[in-house]
Amino acid sequence: MAKVDGRRNNGGNKNAGRKPKADEQKLIERLGKYEDKAHEKLEEAVGAGHSWAIKMYMEYRYGKPRETKDVNLTGDLPIFDL
Repeated sequence: MAKVDGRRNNGGNKNAGRKPKADEQKLIERLGKYEDKAHEKLEEAVGAGHSWAIKMYMEYRYGKPRETKDVNLTGDLPIFDL
């Protein structure tokens, strides 16, 4: 049985990672013709009061709010004697 060094020559997904920039640019160019229609539909959805559309608009316009985490330190904590 061959030893695998854990770094090279040990397989892995050959399709992993980001797609090439050229492919991404081609997709952007192909979808560009729908930009005006997408804006119209988003405007209609916001006007109709759809919460998903309002959320999307606000997140793209002003950025997502920062996530906060509530940390509770009142439980049993280990006591270290230094």
